[in-house]
Amino acid sequence: MTFTAEFFTFLTFTAVIMVHHCKAAALPPPTELSYEWVDAFTVNVTWKKPSGLQHEKVWYKYCLALDLPQSCVCVNSRNFSATLLTQETGSGNWTYFVWTVEDCNSPNESTKVPKIIRTPKPRAEVKDIKCIITGTREMNCSWIPGNPANTPLKLSYRICGCTTELIKPLRECDPYVGAGRHWCYLTADGVKNDTCVSFETDTGMSTLQIAPMIDPPVFIIGEEEGDTLKLSWVHPKIGVNCIWIYTVCYKKCSHSEECHDYTTQGEPVFIPYDKSCRYEFSSSVKTDRYCKTVFSERGKVVSIGTNEPADETLTVISIVLPVILSVCIFLSCYCFRRHSAIICPVIPDPSAIFKEMMMNGNKELKTTVGSLYTPVPEPIESCKVDLVTDNLVVPLNS
Repeated sequence: MTFTAEFFTFLTFTAVIMVHHCKAAALPPPTELSYEWVDAFTVNVTWKKPSGLQHEKVWYKYCLALDLPQSCVCVNSRNFSATLLTQETGSGNWTYFVWTVEDCNSPNESTKVPKIIRTPKPRAEVKDIKCIITGTREMNCSWIPGNPANTPLKLSYRICGCTTELIKPLRECDPYVGAGRHWCYLTADGVKNDTCVSFETDTGMSTLQIAPMIDPPVFIIGEEEGDTLKLSWVHPKIGVNCIWIYTVCYKKCSHSEECHDYTTQGEPVFIPYDKSCRYEFSSSVKTDRYCKTVFSERGKVVSIGTNEPADETLTVISIVLPVILSVCIFLSCYCFRRHSAIICPVIPDPSAIFKEMMMNGNKELKTTVGSLYTPVPEPIESCKVDLVTDNLVVPLNS
């Protein structure tokens, strides 16, 4: 009986688990997903309650396909709103997944239902967008249209977000053309708020969040202090409580460019300095990760010093001198080989000559004598001498 009771209990427990599992796996998915664009940046997605659920309160999860499953959101409503920008995906299409769950922490869930969201117009290409924060904290924006045939562009903007307070009629500005770019002045606080912008033509639309910029920092090269050079900057007027990171790039003599980051609150920085080189500096600035992202482009090149000729002369010598020495060595070897008979004549061995003379005898001696040097006979003039007798008196002149 004991075994039978235990066996019956085991079967009952297994059946309960299987029934519960079947019920858990039977959660129906949401139906009739649809979406509507509230404005150029915000979309509202809705669906209907699954049929067959007995619970009055139903939970749902939704997630963008790119974020699945890290950024899934659990709600008990049958709709959600989201900000979608073409800049983030490089296209005008997004895919959301929505599914039913027993509760937010339960693994019991329905199948995921996808919904593709498309922008009202195809994506319009816009290049090299720059928005500079002005002295009044507003922004002067410029850009280059990707397709000049689609100009003029209509520019609209507002503070980013999908709350009711932020979703309101968009502001517009009238672009103008100058210096090969399109320009527009935005009356929005580029420091305090994130600004979303819509570029729209008759055939396309592009949306993005502005990355605010400032003018390049004022770069000051101080005096030389031994083997170091003092550098300093004029801090931006915005972001007083932010930490600014300055990037300095420089070239010296013929060396390649090198860049270094410096975090400073106003105090100067020092870099190694070679007085025999010419330095070319350029600088940019950006906020650290604890502040809103604001950055600048690299400023104009500032130079100091000159390249001394000594360095160039030394370089020339180090290159030319080995070449000259190599040529001289080559010519010396060539001349020596060509005139080796003159420079190093073959001297006969005297003992060998004497031995050969002894073996060949007089014949060889005659031949040798015949070959000796014979002086050329000189002409001899004949001379006649007359004898003088004793009786001959030679008169003397008185």
